[in-house]
Amino acid sequence: MIKSEIQQVKLRFGIIGNAEALNRAIDIAIQVAPTDLSVLITGESGVGKESFPQIIHQYSRRKHGQYIAVNCGAIPEGTIDSELFGHEKGAFTGAVSDRKGYFGEADGGTIFLDEVGELPLSTQARLLRVLETGEFIKVGSSKVQKTDVRIVAATNVNLTEAIADGRFREDLYYRLNTVPIKVPPLRERPDDTVLLFRKFASDFAEKYRMPAIQLTEEAKKILMSYPWPGNVRQLKNITEQISIIETNREITPDILRNYLPAQQEQRLPMLFGGKQSKTFESEREILYQVLFDMRQDVTELKKLVHNIMTEQAQNPSGTTSVAYYPPTGTGLVAAQPAAVPTINLSATKSNADEDDIQDTEEYVEESLSLDDLEKEMIRKALEKHHGKRKNAAKDLNISERTLYRKIKEYGLD
Repeated sequence: MIKSEIQQVKLRFGIIGNAEALNRAIDIAIQVAPTDLSVLITGESGVGKESFPQIIHQYSRRKHGQYIAVNCGAIPEGTIDSELFGHEKGAFTGAVSDRKGYFGEADGGTIFLDEVGELPLSTQARLLRVLETGEFIKVGSSKVQKTDVRIVAATNVNLTEAIADGRFREDLYYRLNTVPIKVPPLRERPDDTVLLFRKFASDFAEKYRMPAIQLTEEAKKILMSYPWPGNVRQLKNITEQISIIETNREITPDILRNYLPAQQEQRLPMLFGGKQSKTFESEREILYQVLFDMRQDVTELKKLVHNIMTEQAQNPSGTTSVAYYPPTGTGLVAAQPAAVPTINLSATKSNADEDDIQDTEEYVEESLSLDDLEKEMIRKALEKHHGKRKNAAKDLNISERTLYRKIKEYGLD
């Protein structure tokens, strides 16, 4: 598509920027609009993904039909099926009348499913059926209904990782991702930051009836070099703050720096050991990590005791000296080297057998108590975040993959 046509689309939908990746995303949206193919829009939070389903709808044959935007992450899990597919009267407590649902309302139009990666697995199965057959069933009904809806989805979640973690259906991913559109983050189009700042400054000057703020050349360089983790949304908010607060309408580097959040740096002391160092937001997170590491220490110690007793059984009359070195990969090793303890074994075979039984029982009991403690911590984290495993894993300072494995291991599903 020629540049003039892309420019017309930008003017119509208020898109600012000349980056090649942005123009490519707009071009794909226009090209796919006349078809009924499903589109998956990906990009970080705040990049402006919501403009692209509107482009697709307005340039399609469905432009006179309904356009409904749904934020899947903002609807509670217990009501999302009713919101999307409708329900029959009496289907659940509070269902005092029939409800059509978004897929019924948007028949002949377009539905934009924002944050589609947050959909529960049961709802994903229903959505897959709509994509494959155009059919759905209301909550509390047994009657199959048809709908002719174009689905455009968006997410800032890495869906391939969500599939690996069992949080997103692979078959649904391929149905949604018929045509992918990637919206670039603001840090990948630094020249556009100045254009966006100028546009926002003009808008806020008109809104608040004051002169527009302007950047000095040095301030522009700072604006372009900043990584903008919040993307366009963050830039807009900062421009509004400066427009309201600053009496000097010429923005220097010193003024601009006051409004740019400092980049997070790791300032905590590093943990010793082979693992990669982490930052912790609270003492509780440190405690969780220490407890998980202690469990690994106990496992290593059990192996050591087993090896000692095996060697003792093979050499009952001899004296065996075994040096114990604490595991170095747990992050709990002291900074300064300590004296290495030596275990002197010169017991009879009968005593060895007795010790074998006692020691084994002792370590099994300790291991089980740690398992119970770990299970309880995971259960409390899940309760605290109302079953949201992503948040629970973050609170426990472990990966989602590890949390899913632990939930399955302890039967906490």
